Amino acid sequence: MKVLLAHTPEMRRNYYGDRSLNGLRAIAEVNLHEGDQPLDAAGLVNAAKDADIIVADRMTEGRGEIFSQLPHLRAFVRCAVDIRNIDVEAASQVGVLVTRAGPGFVQAVTELAVGFMVDLSRGVSRATVDYHAGRKPEARMGRQLGGSKIGIIGYGSIGRYLAEVAKVLRMEVLVSDPFATVSDGAIRQVELDELLSASDYVVCLAVANEQTEKLIGEAALARMQKHAVFINLSRGNLVDEAALARALLENRIAGAAMDVGRAPDQMPTPELAKFSNVIATPHVGGLTPQAIEYQSLETVRQVDAIIKGEAPLGAVNAERWTRRP
Repeated sequence: MKVLLAHTPEMRRNYYGDRSLNGLRAIAEVNLHEGDQPLDAAGLVNAAKDADIIVADRMTEGRGEIFSQLPHLRAFVRCAVDIRNIDVEAASQVGVLVTRAGPGFVQAVTELAVGFMVDLSRGVSRATVDYHAGRKPEARMGRQLGGSKIGIIGYGSIGRYLAEVAKVLRMEVLVSDPFATVSDGAIRQVELDELLSASDYVVCLAVANEQTEKLIGEAALARMQKHAVFINLSRGNLVDEAALARALLENRIAGAAMDVGRAPDQMPTPELAKFSNVIATPHVGGLTPQAIEYQSLETVRQVDAIIKGEAPLGAVNAERWTRRP
């Protein structure tokens, strides 16, 4: 079978790796996208005209119009959890299978969340910038994580893991998620309004969808304490960035940290990231060898199952998959 690996060379280097590529080549004929930019719809149709399976990074869109133009295509395999830019309904209408990878980045993102909390509390980045510029940093009183309250919005895989880590750090853990039930007596499940008003650290890990669009806006930020900080490790569309900018500029909250935003590829928005009370990283929460290999090797297992005519774990429309081998 023929497979198109749609990652650009840079994405392939960072988000796929030789081990997974070699694994893919051991079970299929692999064609690599060698351009520097992600394939647009027309480019994807041209590159995948003979492909049975597309293995795509998060930047490669699966627009509706491509599926009817690729009569040989059997499956669109996403090497990421987020499939919002894949038209699953259009794929299903012509019998193409769509799959997603599991969350292999839980520990990596959790560790970044802890790093953000420490940095925001102790001024690590701020002091480093001063030292690098030849200035003497101001020694400011910090906040200790132990004894502080962390409010976790979204009790999925990362939220649950972060809650366990926070407990070990002797933090008081609050969770808000209307679709989850918290059975741990050491964790207090509350409504979002209470979480926002009570927490020293508000960590956004909710699922990104239409219902959570701008979940953190003017009203939500107004409920936070002045010394509290906001951390976003989910997706940029959960935040009203204009409202967050005002809250930061007016010192209505103490600071923010973000690994995501509304810039291309879910990057933090540069205008917001440059604020002195903001820490930002370029969407690297899951960028560790262990996390990346987890997801890329999963696509190899998925492709292997698809070649055998089996719907793999991670399939989202298996009941409408008619283009089986």
